[in-house]
Amino acid sequence: MQRRLVISAVTTALCATSLVGTVTSASAAPQAVDCRKVKCVALTFDDGPVKDTQRLLGLLNERNVRATFYAVGTNVQKNPATVRAAAQAGHQIGNHSWDHANLTKLSAAKVKSQLSRTDTAIKQATGKKPTTFRAPYGAHNATVRSAAGRPLVHWSVDTLDWKYKDSARLIKYVNAETRPGDIVLMHDIHRTTVDAVPGIIKALKARGFHFVTVDQLFAPTKLPVGKVTYHNRAAYRP
Repeated sequence: MQRRLVISAVTTALCATSLVGTVTSASAAPQAVDCRKVKCVALTFDDGPVKDTQRLLGLLNERNVRATFYAVGTNVQKNPATVRAAAQAGHQIGNHSWDHANLTKLSAAKVKSQLSRTDTAIKQATGKKPTTFRAPYGAHNATVRSAAGRPLVHWSVDTLDWKYKDSARLIKYVNAETRPGDIVLMHDIHRTTVDAVPGIIKALKARGFHFVTVDQLFAPTKLPVGKVTYHNRAAYRP
C-alpha cells in the first residue's frame, strides 16, 4: 500500500511539472515586429471568454499567433482561468464593458462603473489592468469617450461574423478586405468564427502578414486617450 502511495505521489509530481512546462512554453512574449516595415494585422475577438475561447487559444498558440481579446466583465468573472491563460500566452486583453450594454444610453457614472468592474475582474485574473477599451456595438459619444479614460479601439474590417455564421465566407472576406495596419473584428463566442481561424491565418500568412496585438500594431507610438482609433494603415511604408 505504501509503495502504491509513493508511486502515485511521483506520478502526480511529474504531471504537475509537465503542466507547468506547458504553461511556460505558451507564455512567450509576442515577437518584436516593426509594423512600419512589414505587413501587420491585429486580429481581435469580442464578447468572451466562453468555453470555445479555450479552443481558440489552442489554435492560435499552435500557429504562434498573438491576438487581442476584448472581454466582457461578466464572462471574465465566470471564466477567469481562460483569461489568465490568454494573457500568459502573450495575447492582449482589452475592456469591453461589464455586460455589453449600449453605453451611450448610460450616465457617466454608470459608464465608469461598467469599465471599473471589468478592469477589476481582468486584473484579478491576469494581474494587469487593461489599457484599451472597445465600446459594445461600437457605440460611443462624448460621455463614453471621456468616462473611458483610455484609448477606444474599434476596427477597420467588420467581418459580420455574428450575422452570417459562415466559416468559409469569413475566411474569404478577411483575406479579401485586410490591408496592412488593419484591425479585424470577430467574436470568439461563435463556433463558426473559431472554426475559421486556421484558414484566416493560412490565407494572410500566404500574403506576408504578421499577426500582432493592438499595442504592437501602433508601436512605438501610444494611442490617444479618449479618442477612437480604427486602424494604422498609414504606418506601413515598405
